Amino acid sequence: MQGKEKIAMEEEKRIKTYRDLIAWQKAMDLVVHAYQLTTQFPKSERFGLMIQMRRAAVSIPSNIAEGYARQSRVDYVRFLKTARGSLAELQTQTLLSERLRFVRASEQFSQLLSETDRVLQGLIRSLESKQT
Repeated sequence: MQGKEKIAMEEEKRIKTYRDLIAWQKAMDLVVHAYQLTTQFPKSERFGLMIQMRRAAVSIPSNIAEGYARQSRVDYVRFLKTARGSLAELQTQTLLSERLRFVRASEQFSQLLSETDRVLQGLIRSLESKQT
């Protein structure tokens, strides 16, 4: 057994629920940061971009959890891809909010967006490679 395969098998043994997934944990942190960031928006955006960003952020860990709970690899991958789509929405909305000068996203938030994307994509690739 190769080193990476052994590590992957050990990680699978440790994952008992979706809450054990690094992708879900990072996505939950992202929601907290998104909520904190959007509190800085002008009041006029209360029902505009602010709510869209919050919904996109909440959608990420929600889809990871729902996909995991489906107990079907095909469904799981589909929900992970939906979560990644919501992450792209959040990234776009963050850039837009910066262009509109509503906020300036912190380096920590930007890094968390990138890390979450990387972890999600890695999880998707791992699951897709097991389907074939």
